Amino acid sequence: MQFKTVTWKKCITKVKGALVASLSVGALMVSAPASAEKLGWPEKEELKFGFIKLTDMAPIAIAYENGYFEEEGLYVTIEAQANWKVLLDGVIDGRLDGAHMLAGQPLAATIGYGTKAHIITPFSMDLNGNGITLSNDIWKQMKPSLPKMADGKPVHPIKADYLKPIVEKYKDQGKPFNMGMVFPVSTHNYELRYWLAAGGIHPGYYAPHKGDVSGQIDADALLSVTPPPQMPATLEAGTIYGYCVGEPWNQQAVFKGIGVPVITDYEIWKNNPEKVFGITAEFAKKYPNTTVRLTRALIRAAMWLDENNNANRPAAVKILSQSNYVGADYDVIANSMTGTFEYEKGDKREVPDFNVFFRYNATYPFYSDAIWYLTQMRRWGQISEDKSDDWYKDVAKKVYRSDIYTKAAKSLIAEGKAKAADFPDFATETGFKPPQSEFIDNVTFDGSKPNEYIDKFKIGLKSGVKL
Repeated sequence: MQFKTVTWKKCITKVKGALVASLSVGALMVSAPASAEKLGWPEKEELKFGFIKLTDMAPIAIAYENGYFEEEGLYVTIEAQANWKVLLDGVIDGRLDGAHMLAGQPLAATIGYGTKAHIITPFSMDLNGNGITLSNDIWKQMKPSLPKMADGKPVHPIKADYLKPIVEKYKDQGKPFNMGMVFPVSTHNYELRYWLAAGGIHPGYYAPHKGDVSGQIDADALLSVTPPPQMPATLEAGTIYGYCVGEPWNQQAVFKGIGVPVITDYEIWKNNPEKVFGITAEFAKKYPNTTVRLTRALIRAAMWLDENNNANRPAAVKILSQSNYVGADYDVIANSMTGTFEYEKGDKREVPDFNVFFRYNATYPFYSDAIWYLTQMRRWGQISEDKSDDWYKDVAKKVYRSDIYTKAAKSLIAEGKAKAADFPDFATETGFKPPQSEFIDNVTFDGSKPNEYIDKFKIGLKSGVKL
């Protein structure tokens, strides 16, 4: 699948000679980026980007389909990847120039958990977008104990407290309670763990220093990896009793009648950061103009996805439903992308912020977002030993490159392609969000105090503890 675009540099070359008589260079330059010379032409024009078949890869698809990469002078090939490990390896070995990544992947690679490589992100791709789905059988056992609204439908958010008796019953019977998530350093792993632990269900520890990376030490519920598109089939087969995944694979379970999404990540942590666009630090250093230009294209795509109160979402869903992108049915993708979310069959509710791509400064790579992921790595043992608060901050600044984002955003503002009011105040932005309290367990997260945050949890490793 080869997607190619035309660069402005090549357009300018082509109009020289015979075409000059019929096409004025001045007219051509009206369409070309006004600050092209100031930003510098891309050092590398031919790029290949990877993605996993999830709706939150949308900024890459839209940047291509709407010609934003083209306007930055970039030839682009977009290629679906088999799983998150293959995708990460592709970026590290140079087969891919960049990719739609789990937010934990650049952080984990940079600190050497799993594969060691310095990966950075100049762009956060979205907020929210995930859900936790349980099998019909588990839902049937859980539903009678849930608080009900006047119309008989369950009150949301649904806490894991109501799942705990079922997990305990399975444990007493000697039956493992298996659940799926997409990757050990995925948002989905940490969100599922967060939800379970908030309900008193231990999701297990990692002990990489002992060679145990199963994540199942002391676990009440056993979490393991399943690629996103395979989640519904794995649930239907009975291999797992529930999973945490991005869309459209929760809604797919509803459409197939095999499972019930019980909670969205918006309800676990309101407006939580999700995917990022990852590249190697070496790529950013070698091709600085290219890096800024691809970031500009992605910012414009995110703006388009959210503008006019999500008015472009139906068009985006049509694009994403193509087999070369997500490849799920239009109705399945639209069920969440257009501002609703269906829980139990027929229980569709308004969730306008289920997918956020630009508003609330979604695309800015906040250091505090990175630090949250690092605290969860420490909480569950992927980081084996205590680290100082400064360590967390230093890693965040090494990986989340707000300097690149700022340059890209400022240039778009200068060209009139974006409004300053839609971005953080770059003159005063510190990269740390104010303390956030809208978590399902009401534990407040302050990114400037990571160790204090880790020690607040009833379940999880504390300061001074090493397995």
